[in-house]
Amino acid sequence: MEIQHTEFHIETNGQGTYEISDRARNALKSSGLENGILNVFCRHTSCSLVLMENADPSARRDLENYLNRLVPDNDPHFTHTYEGPDDMPSHIKTALTRSSESIPFVNGDLLLGTWQGLFLWEHRVQKHTRHLVVSIVGEQRLD
Repeated sequence: MEIQHTEFHIETNGQGTYEISDRARNALKSSGLENGILNVFCRHTSCSLVLMENADPSARRDLENYLNRLVPDNDPHFTHTYEGPDDMPSHIKTALTRSSESIPFVNGDLLLGTWQGLFLWEHRVQKHTRHLVVSIVGEQRLD
């Protein structure tokens, strides 16, 4: 069993989902590992990761809109507003979602479903550079 780590960053343009499935696949391919688990971890408290449908963008927009209704910006009850009216809502959205995702892989392929993609979910309004860590635990093919 082997463990490998790599990092990459994503430039966001504000709130929304950004597909990173190919970035995860590239990290897996570079590892040379064939079977195991790939974990992606987001090193931030105001964005998250989500496995979501990647075929129809309206599914992601519906999810984003729902969470924005659930935790709106400018809530007068929030006191943590140092970085703006989306500061505390972003932290709550991250707490309600996930900061890491684990995906099994077999024969060097991620076992994502047909319509499944891995997304960084930016909760902040402003542009950000987001840092992600990929940890891959697996075995190399024994021929």
